[in-house]
Amino acid sequence: MRTRVVRVDPDRPDPAVLAEAGAAIREGQLVAFPTETVYGLGADALDERAVRRIFEAKGRPADNPLIVHVATREDVLRLAHPDPQGRWESLARRFWPGPLTLILPSRPVVSPAVTAGLSTVAVRMPAHRVALGLIEAAGRPIAAPSANRSGRPSPSTARHVIEDLAGRIEWILDGGPTGVGVESTVLDLTGDRPVVLRPGGLSLEQLQETLGDVALHRHEIDPGEVPRSPGLKYRHYAPEAPVVVLEGTPRAVAEAIRRRLAEIGPSGTTPLGLFVSDETLSLLDGQGVLPAPGVRVKRAGARHDLEGIARRLFGALRELDRARPALILAEAVDERGIGIAVNNRLKKAAAGRVERCVEPP
Repeated sequence: MRTRVVRVDPDRPDPAVLAEAGAAIREGQLVAFPTETVYGLGADALDERAVRRIFEAKGRPADNPLIVHVATREDVLRLAHPDPQGRWESLARRFWPGPLTLILPSRPVVSPAVTAGLSTVAVRMPAHRVALGLIEAAGRPIAAPSANRSGRPSPSTARHVIEDLAGRIEWILDGGPTGVGVESTVLDLTGDRPVVLRPGGLSLEQLQETLGDVALHRHEIDPGEVPRSPGLKYRHYAPEAPVVVLEGTPRAVAEAIRRRLAEIGPSGTTPLGLFVSDETLSLLDGQGVLPAPGVRVKRAGARHDLEGIARRLFGALRELDRARPALILAEAVDERGIGIAVNNRLKKAAAGRVERCVEPP
């Protein structure tokens, strides 16, 4: 299959290009497109055959539900029943368009392939002119997971989509790098207490300001259970190389890396990838630990710049992986704001391999 890659201005996308891509959606084709979070792989959410093609292209398990992207709040009511408390409306007024996905009771019009057979549907309105223009041009709600091979780091550029899906889908709309860098926050509104199933681009603190009491789901589901949200059941966001997450202060993390490098030895025969903060890199440089043979470094940024770290995360993991390291060490960030989502993605990529680093004496 030939994949057509079309460059679009993220601020002023060409209406003719959007019209053609929208027609492709109506015809059952797959179109990758930018959102403010990551690139999505879109199909007509009301066309079961087209939706199943998403799973085939990605190699995605069929019990992993999809998010439906809409262009208006009225579209939500065609797909879902509102929660009795009316919480979805106050959230939509404040945070849409934006990186927030809401889980609501589904209406029969939504394909079971989208919901993985659940009685709920996940919906959101993306804050990106290309994404909204495509939905409007298609005249359909668009089901769209991230536009990558299942399990791989999510795509924050069109290049990442091409790496994973060229030859498997019909269209890629290249709108440049995404702004947030991690996926949307998924909030379940089907119970009495709202629950964040997947932390993302909208922080827990922002949700609590609007709703008050909001829980954060922190546990894996049972292997036989159908997940209510993407990102709950399977290994996600992972490069080919194994990943270990390092938790601790910059001094503690730098010491853990120094010990690892001492184990490797001067030959550098065991390549190592590092995704660490500026503060940790400064300590390693000051100790004469870096640069070192066989070590590839991607700068995460300053520890306080959680938004910047989130933007760089998936691209850094992909770039480190191209060097085929034997191991990638990634530094955890503070558990606040979007940092909760960054740590969630890192620990998913590491399949739970976390090292708690101790301050040197």
